[in-house]
Amino acid sequence: MERKPEASVIFTTYNQPEWLEKVLHGFAAQDRDDFEVLVADDGSDAHTRERLQALIPRLPMPVRHLWQPDEGFRKCEALNKAIAAARADYLVFTDGDCIPRADFLSTHLRERERGRFLSGGYHKLPMATSRAISEEDIRSQRCFDASWLHAEGMPRSHRDRKLTAGPGMARLLDLVSPARASWNGHNASAWRRDVLAVNGFDQRMRYGGEDREFGERLANAGIRGKRIRHRAIVVHLDHPRGYVTAEGVAFNRALREETRRARRTWTGCGIDAGPAPDVRPAATIGQASRA
Repeated sequence: MERKPEASVIFTTYNQPEWLEKVLHGFAAQDRDDFEVLVADDGSDAHTRERLQALIPRLPMPVRHLWQPDEGFRKCEALNKAIAAARADYLVFTDGDCIPRADFLSTHLRERERGRFLSGGYHKLPMATSRAISEEDIRSQRCFDASWLHAEGMPRSHRDRKLTAGPGMARLLDLVSPARASWNGHNASAWRRDVLAVNGFDQRMRYGGEDREFGERLANAGIRGKRIRHRAIVVHLDHPRGYVTAEGVAFNRALREETRRARRTWTGCGIDAGPAPDVRPAATIGQASRA
């Protein structure tokens, strides 16, 4: 009998097969193999499918390609389908343009707690550096070495300390960081039962901060964020952002404001359509998650 994975890794992709391959090589280089990957594909063309079919047999972990037709930006719907299909009790979310360091999954699994979600960050790369990273650079972990990245065109920044801090310093930086422990879809994780308790992502959300509303519902349900920005490391590959519109940003902002004002924990436009099956005070959900 196939063993149940310790974690299900979920991320979306859309017509970025080169970046997708680099991300999958990053998961192939993890220091553990007890996980599965679900690629939530929001309508990529046949080229992505062909590249995946060629790559998956070479990878040490199981990968499932969950494709939906291209009907415009439907990232949240793709994520919800992957959540429903996930086999693990713990879900780790990232993006199809973020290469994880070898200890990324070990960090998320080590730091997980009942009643909490984990809030990570990323180290953003310019396009030239993004293109320079090869499979061998990922396998050797050179692409997480600040000196190597600088030589490949990455500007120097105080943010480099994410890459240079040792374990003790990284933990201290997370403790003293002023950054809010928000849900950051490129690097976050939660118990599957908590994700289901708030009905996943709101499928009405458009491009731009669509993951933050989900995190706010978790918080309303008593699931508090915990920072791991300096410990769970991904490098973010550059790309254009063609879906951003002022109208979409305004729509998302209004929906988030409604969630905050109403202390909403459930969306009727999530994994399941309609109202919550069991109406309980928000705090009860968080208490159940800590049991």
